[in-house]
Amino acid sequence: MADSWLGPCPSRSPSLILTLSFPQFPWRSHSMSTLRSQNPKHFRCYSFSSIPNPSPVMPSLLVFSGGTAFNGVVEELKNFTTRVAHVLPVSDDGGSTAEIVRVLGGPAVGDIRSRCLRLADKSSSEAVAVRRLLGHRLPLDSRQAKSEWYDIVEGEHSLWTGVSKPYRETIRAFLVYFQNQILRRSDESFCFSNGSIGNFFFAGARTFFQSLDAAIFLFSRVSDIPSESLVLPVISTNDRLTLGCELWDGTIIRGQNEISHPTKGYMEPVNKESSSFPALPSRIKRVFYMSSEGQNLLHEVFPAANQSVLDQLRNVDCVVYAMGSLFTSICPSLVLIGIGEIISSRSCPKVLLLNGSRDRETSGFSASCFVTAITDALNRTYGNPHNCLANLPSQYINTVLVPKGGEIPIDVQHLAAQGIFNVIVVDSIHDPKAGVVFDPKSLIQALVDVIGRYTSTNLTAVV
Repeated sequence: MADSWLGPCPSRSPSLILTLSFPQFPWRSHSMSTLRSQNPKHFRCYSFSSIPNPSPVMPSLLVFSGGTAFNGVVEELKNFTTRVAHVLPVSDDGGSTAEIVRVLGGPAVGDIRSRCLRLADKSSSEAVAVRRLLGHRLPLDSRQAKSEWYDIVEGEHSLWTGVSKPYRETIRAFLVYFQNQILRRSDESFCFSNGSIGNFFFAGARTFFQSLDAAIFLFSRVSDIPSESLVLPVISTNDRLTLGCELWDGTIIRGQNEISHPTKGYMEPVNKESSSFPALPSRIKRVFYMSSEGQNLLHEVFPAANQSVLDQLRNVDCVVYAMGSLFTSICPSLVLIGIGEIISSRSCPKVLLLNGSRDRETSGFSASCFVTAITDALNRTYGNPHNCLANLPSQYINTVLVPKGGEIPIDVQHLAAQGIFNVIVVDSIHDPKAGVVFDPKSLIQALVDVIGRYTSTNLTAVV
């Protein structure tokens, strides 16, 4: 593989960005060049040969993400390691999740269900059948949706084909329980339009066990997720959580959907293309949690971070801030007390996967703006002054991976001023809906090299 530089390569040039191309995967050694410096005005070029990890133990990662953007690389990531803690917010209030929360209350489960399905086993025909069933969405027409739902819950739908009796009875039991729960709330008319069968199963399990963690455990076993792959809600709760944001002009917006992609109705399918939505009146200053009935800053609440997330953060080999909606998918996990404290104390790769395009939340952003937003969230800069930290950006992020040809400007000098010198451009592909996105193989290989280089450097320092 040949490394190529965008621009000249004398050491005095401050505007060098590495382009990586990874035709092989996953453990072949590659020559790797990067940007490094102790002085923001003076970059050095050097070559590094990554080596395979001699240990049979796979590296462990913790990934902060939402339920959509990172899903595209989950399958490829499993080829590198299954020791991944997927940390997801529970504040989504769009689609069928919103309808479940409206009628049954509780945390949003859509992002968690989505990631669980991506991690689910596909090695047998039955595993594929279970995945197809739990990944199915009902028709948009409310009457057709209700009719199809009854066929499914009664076990008569063709989706049950290929699902053995033990699996069928287990899944049906929680779908029936979900149905009973909504029927008990006769004052609320539940709309099945565009409903996710996986969401209904998940909601049935959560309400039965009165535990989000127990529902995740059951779903993980039913969909046969590898035991070392963890899907963790950033807040372990059985209560409804509402996300709010404060804009720089003082405006308060309530609800994740209203912040990122407002729709006319709670069951309307979400089109996340940025051109579909009016621009925010000003940039987002911060996101925070609100009480269920709150409308302003006086109703801010401070839920505790899931202890399992904190425990994983203390021990993983790499922390990843995934691509996705910056303020509504990533930052809701970062603003909780304990998250910033642990990440800043760790000496490990801390990698930002930069988006390939802007959205309603990040209009006009450059790469350094993403770093600033993540730093402010982890420092809780604009929240309760008694809870604020004052850590530097480089204590939270030490590597930025950039999709080649993306829309976000890479302001290298500003990143250097933030203490971030390792900026790597990774091969990309064009998605018809999302635009420029990381090529999954190249992205995972880039993570392989980052982790391998860091491990090798540390071992050399110890020696």
